[in-house]
Amino acid sequence: MLENNIEKVLILDFGSQYAQLIARRVRENHVYSEIVSHLITAEQIKKIKPKGIILSGGPASVYSKNAPGCDEEIMKLGVPVLGICYGMQLGCMMLGSKVSPSAAREYGRTLCAISGENRFLKTLPQEITVWMSHGDIVTELPAEFESLAHTKNCPYTAVKHKNRDFYGVQFHPEVTHTPNGSQIIRNFLYEICHCSGNWKMDSFIEKSVNDINRQVGNGRVVCGLSGGVDSAVTAALIHKAIGNRLSCIFVDNGLLRNFEAEEVVKTFKENFSADLHVVRAQDRFLGKLKGVSDPEKKRKIIGHEFIKVFKNEAQKISDVQFLAQGTLYPDVIESIPAHGGPTVTIKSHHNVGGLPEELGFELVEPLRFLFKDEVRKIGEELGLPKELVGRHPFPGPGLAIRIIGEISGQRLEVLRKADKIVIEEICKAGLYNKIAQCFAVLLPLSTVGVMGDERSYENVIAVRAVETTDFMTADWYRIPNETLGSISHRIINEVKGVNRVVYDISTKPPSTIEWE
Repeated sequence: MLENNIEKVLILDFGSQYAQLIARRVRENHVYSEIVSHLITAEQIKKIKPKGIILSGGPASVYSKNAPGCDEEIMKLGVPVLGICYGMQLGCMMLGSKVSPSAAREYGRTLCAISGENRFLKTLPQEITVWMSHGDIVTELPAEFESLAHTKNCPYTAVKHKNRDFYGVQFHPEVTHTPNGSQIIRNFLYEICHCSGNWKMDSFIEKSVNDINRQVGNGRVVCGLSGGVDSAVTAALIHKAIGNRLSCIFVDNGLLRNFEAEEVVKTFKENFSADLHVVRAQDRFLGKLKGVSDPEKKRKIIGHEFIKVFKNEAQKISDVQFLAQGTLYPDVIESIPAHGGPTVTIKSHHNVGGLPEELGFELVEPLRFLFKDEVRKIGEELGLPKELVGRHPFPGPGLAIRIIGEISGQRLEVLRKADKIVIEEICKAGLYNKIAQCFAVLLPLSTVGVMGDERSYENVIAVRAVETTDFMTADWYRIPNETLGSISHRIINEVKGVNRVVYDISTKPPSTIEWE
């Protein structure tokens, strides 16, 4: 939690797949937001002094025996509260309303009619399209409530309490499928919570530098460098704060893309004056991964081996007390049940809780509460080169999780060549900066083909490209057929051992961006 004069909005998580999107939409309106457990108490909230509270959606029914709830004293704090879907039903029920199963469930886009004028739905047309995802609805409202909107199957689609600053919407304003959703959230922030919008990147940089100096003092920091934007921005922030008391370690684990290790070293030397240590450990990592196919085992092996290699090199640097990591908010959210909430772990991240206490270092994580696009903005503010700031994300475990199944030197070589072609072709088509992430995946199967006059039985490459701003949700990118054709043609003709290329057209959710 940021402990300063920045305005905050808390999002109580009841297990919604969209909780992270709510946080992003709030931040897009220049108000800092953070997801907290639905178990947080009113007393804890008092100490945080938020400008507003949002109750997220969730998969449960509010009237079920074990349905997640919240401290009812929250409604008496005098802090404006917005309930979304499950959050609306819970808030309404706590204030005397009745919630029941809907006679007709609503999923997807629905027309919603707004009744009259009010601050919460200010500037919206009388009829809007909203995204519904519910099986329960508020069926009875006490006299203290006012209905603000309705749909064909939901009489109380938006409501407000007449005597408290409680507002509720049955639909999801945080998703892009609700075109006016951002305006609704903005109305809540500025018309109801009276926020001033002081969440800016330059103020974050100043605050972060002060925090680093306060934490580190006269100590020395070692930072794990990968060449990606997260670790680069982390290093730049810390370097701005403590200068030459920063040392960076780059571990070449043998799971990088073509010439990536050389590019990382070159980029670092051109943009930083800090101490750099390069460790070549390809054989060590590949030896540990031999015969391993399970993706979680791969991640854990790579994470544990990285710790050993990193620790060994860090011990060669004198007087180190602190370890810096480029941990982002989505890493934290996806790696653990959401702040004690009802959601589940999606996958483990190598840089979240993966460094044991035996390292003896205190963690410095200046980006821990930021999303990817916010990190890019900070990189720009710090003057990092555009090609580094705009670089597509690359996972910590590297190509190990883009090779489905067992890893070998031969399979790595096939994937490296295919991935290089994918990136070259999207750059040639002018698409690199329009796509958030694009890469090749080597599948654990072979298919029949005909090459020349002979039958072949060779590998399949999948191409993945997505568009997203926060990497918590993503849609597949519509690469033009001509470019897809060039990618396929080149891979099949130039990469020995591949006779088929497929394109991944799944969204997140339900899929993740990476295949493992």
